[in-house]
Amino acid sequence: MRRPIYPFSAIVDQEGMKKALILTVIDPTLGGVLIRGQRGTAKSTAVRALAQLLPSIEVVKGCPFHCHPSDPSLMCEACRKRFREMGTALPSISQKMRVVELPIGATEDRVIGTLDMETALQTGQRRFEPGILAEVHRGFLYVDEINLLPDHLVDILLDAAAMGVNYVEREGISFSHPSRFVLVGTMNPEEGELRPQLMDRFGLCVEVRGIEDPEQRREVVIRRLAYDRDPKGFLEHWRSQDERLGLAISRAQQSVSSVELSSEALKLISQICSHLKIDGHRGDITMAKAAAALVAYNGHTRVREQDVREAAILVLPHRIRRSLMDDEVPFSLEMVDQAIEKAKREGSLAEIPSPPKKKRPQ
Repeated sequence: MRRPIYPFSAIVDQEGMKKALILTVIDPTLGGVLIRGQRGTAKSTAVRALAQLLPSIEVVKGCPFHCHPSDPSLMCEACRKRFREMGTALPSISQKMRVVELPIGATEDRVIGTLDMETALQTGQRRFEPGILAEVHRGFLYVDEINLLPDHLVDILLDAAAMGVNYVEREGISFSHPSRFVLVGTMNPEEGELRPQLMDRFGLCVEVRGIEDPEQRREVVIRRLAYDRDPKGFLEHWRSQDERLGLAISRAQQSVSSVELSSEALKLISQICSHLKIDGHRGDITMAKAAAALVAYNGHTRVREQDVREAAILVLPHRIRRSLMDDEVPFSLEMVDQAIEKAKREGSLAEIPSPPKKKRPQ
């Protein structure tokens, strides 16, 4: 019998990593999370636990692409055709969001899928063998040691994550299918860095380290031993907290599109990126999306200065120019605060209204 997955709410500390994962679930267009740091810090545990606490999704029965039964934008060509003909939701089954781990040594064909060229040339029919990007549609793709992958494979994953579509072309024959997923990449910087162009395409980036506080380390051991002794009992103990968190995420997914992002908030975002000399505009766009996702998660309706600050600490660390940073002083919230104060002095920013505080689910 399958062992219960360790509860997300039971993971000690690692708040930055957990928050980044939650935001990418609320808004998958953020472009995924890059987790940099040490081994043994609950990275894969957090991804699987988060997928487990989210509500089940409806998928078209028998479809290899896990299409949505009533949303054409999340359907493959065959399902869209059936949907138009039937005029109603397609037969479906309920399942949990999947977590697919990219195998070590995966080839390009294994990732994107393959076209049967002989059948296509002889009969004119496109016969497609689905790959990992089909399997992971509407789920999580976990890539351990992403910095050790060939650059062209990282490009493929990032393209699919950004566009939500996987395109396959062979000998003038093309095929596409939806592939919307939350991309989570992990890496140990000591084993080599990703190229800056690739790092920049990840929406969020967090640094994780082993917990140093003795009491928190003790709590990690206590909880793990309790889970090993009685997985079902441990899961039941944390069930209510996971359920509240899952409900908060579901509500945020529904409300994020209606969050108000005022001109003052947008001006603050652009000022921060300008003062910190962030290359390009992807950082600005991603920070705006992350701030909106934070607002939805916290149960508010309007982006505040605090939301921009929180978003910046997740969006900018891997985008700031190294020449601005001392090797001994890592990117920090203080850098963002200094940029905010400078923006206020130079830009005469009006105060961004703050709504009444609402306690976030724990």
